[in-house]
Amino acid sequence: MIATPQRTEGYVDVGPGRVWYESTGSGRRTVLLLHGGPGGNSEDLTPLMELAAAGYRVVRFDQLGSWRSDKPDDPSLWNVPRFVAEVETVRQSLDLGRVHLLGQSWGAVLALEYALHHQTNLMSLTLASGAASIAECVAGMDAWREELPAETRATLARHEATRDYVHPDYLAAMDVLYRRHLCRVWPYPEPLAAAVAHMAGPVYGTMWGPNEFTCTGTLRSWDRTDRLGEIVVPTLITVGEFDEVRPSCAETMHRGIVGSRLEVFAGCAHAVHCEQPERYRAVVREFLDSIESGPAERADIEVPA
Repeated sequence: MIATPQRTEGYVDVGPGRVWYESTGSGRRTVLLLHGGPGGNSEDLTPLMELAAAGYRVVRFDQLGSWRSDKPDDPSLWNVPRFVAEVETVRQSLDLGRVHLLGQSWGAVLALEYALHHQTNLMSLTLASGAASIAECVAGMDAWREELPAETRATLARHEATRDYVHPDYLAAMDVLYRRHLCRVWPYPEPLAAAVAHMAGPVYGTMWGPNEFTCTGTLRSWDRTDRLGEIVVPTLITVGEFDEVRPSCAETMHRGIVGSRLEVFAGCAHAVHCEQPERYRAVVREFLDSIESGPAERADIEVPA
């Protein structure tokens, strides 16, 4: 009989509030998951919790301001450095040791930023559907928009000119983009549907904007392209063929991070881990196993000054 992996949940105090977490599995081999958004939640990452069956401890958490976690009414908290500190507090509080860090979408931005500050705490880094530059990300999204029918583009432009982001015609036009580039499985897989239903508007609006294809928030100027060479831990980069964060963004990270591995998932959009969950888990597991089967310790990692 195969034992059911140990599961616990609870809260970690990160200073301005508490964040909810779930841990499945046990042992020293730990995968820490960072969800998208900003202001998303970890529900769409639940398919990756099944890595516990392969002998990993897998931890997910809802970032501060998101679904099950506390929601302080303080927009000054929604910034990259504080979220980096939050990740480190979770790692230390749960005694996770050196982790395999996997971030998806905004979580990949956060994971990359965390690696630039705390790389010695990592066994590996997986950047899923992310970018090293928000400007490059937005340019790619604009390129996808240009492939829409002229009438759909006109509808988007008309309502964006007046900032009417909730008009039914605008939402219908935006849905065309979502079904092409957010998730190409319809209806959305249950984990993704649950995550979308519980988005945290204040965090999302402050840092990103009114929707996926309109970035007006504080993240707009974020760019770490010139620091990619500082990443020296084993790195896996994944992206969907039709990802809203265009594959060119993944290619930029792949070129900048020496020795990184790039995996493009044909036929998928942004939610690769929900669109092809079994294959996605297999790719991630193979990557993690390849690291765990190497030297027992990676204390020789030297982080560039």
